[in-house]
Amino acid sequence: MAAQQCEMCGRPVQAHDRHVRFRLPEPVLAVPRQEKTPGSWLSHDSPLTSVMMQVPSVGAFVRALLPISLTGGHTVTYGLWVAVDPRDLQRALAVWWEPAYQDLRLDGALANSIQPWGLLAAPVSLAVRDPGQTPYCSASPDPQLSRVLNDQWPHDAILDSLP
Repeated sequence: MAAQQCEMCGRPVQAHDRHVRFRLPEPVLAVPRQEKTPGSWLSHDSPLTSVMMQVPSVGAFVRALLPISLTGGHTVTYGLWVAVDPRDLQRALAVWWEPAYQDLRLDGALANSIQPWGLLAAPVSLAVRDPGQTPYCSASPDPQLSRVLNDQWPHDAILDSLP
């Protein structure tokens, strides 16, 4: 049976609703031992399964979801890292697995580049939409990131930039 084709771009429909998960924040990638730097802390066994991390002299990070709306009702969702104040990391850790998690709000800066825009270090606010998921990027004072969060994007512009 042939895969169903998108009427808007001709790609297979299953190529549209994708999830892209970054392993590490870019500032952590820039240090020699990365997450294995002495004194580093991960919330879980590996960076891929972790939702929080802190690396000495680099920073504190929380994993978040950044959905990109495509025309036609499709979504590409990035599982990325957001740099946060270490005090906010401690506040997040205190409620992450508690009922109060649903009210968690954080401010930080994107710690991964999102193609085709870049946006590394763009300020972003995080909010919990679903207590069973990591927080979502919800707003930004950065005009470009605000557009990314609120506009719909053509399939080719986004799908061609995915890894």
